[in-house]
Order: sequence, then C-alpha cells, then structure tokens
Amino acid sequence: MKAFALHLQDATRIVEHPQVRSFVGEDRSGSFGILADHGRLVTVLVTGLARFQDMEGNWQYLAMPGAVLYFRDNVLTLSTRHFLLDSDYLRISKALQQELMAEEEKLHAVRESMRRMEEEVLKRLWSLGREAPGP
Repeated sequence: MKAFALHLQDATRIVEHPQVRSFVGEDRSGSFGILADHGRLVTVLVTGLARFQDMEGNWQYLAMPGAVLYFRDNVLTLSTRHFLLDSDYLRISKALQQELMAEEEKLHAVRESMRRMEEEVLKRLWSLGREAPGP
C-alpha cells in the first residue's frame, strides 16, 4: 500500500509523519477518509478527534479545536492553533474533554467581562447625559 506524508502544524510547532497509510477526519459534511493518491482537497475540520494510521498499522489520535486540512501531491497538511497527539484513545479523549472544559470556562469569563464593560459604558453614557446642559 502506498503512503503519504502528514504535516501537523500549530502556533508553536510542526510535527511530520512521512509514512502515513490513511487519515480519518470530520468536517461539517461528515466523516471522511484519505488514502495515498487522493485528489486535491481543502476543507475545515470540526473540533474533536481525527486519526491516522502509519504503515505498520498503528493508529495515532489527534485532538484539535478545528483545523484547515489541505491535501495535495501526497502531502496532507493540517494547520490548527493547537493539537494533542497520542496513540491511546481514552487518554486523548480525556485530554480533549479537559481542554474543551477549560476553553468553555475562559469563554464564560470573557463574556462576563464584556457584560460588565457594557454595563459600565451604559452607566457612563447615562451620567454624561444627565450632566449635559439643557437646550
């Protein structure tokens, strides 16, 4: 069976796997697979797990908060802001769940901060309107 190269890149590193047999990922249209000599493909992967198989038949799992996938000339490039890579499905599933929960907490904190800022802006506008001289 023929192989293709996989390049994983995030904000801080690039990891290369030169001999990949297959890749399984998911975009908004659903789950799909890629083998060597696949046609040119560009898509956006959803948040979650993808996986790929090396030439010995070993699976590696890839957790990421979405990614841009580009396949051309037997090179698969995944660009994301962060990824986790592990051969143990349960371990990486747990790590992904923890990261998603942490991101949700950060998002909640940002939303709360924005709400407080909006309140302060409205209070300031209201007080400026009261201080303005009449016609």
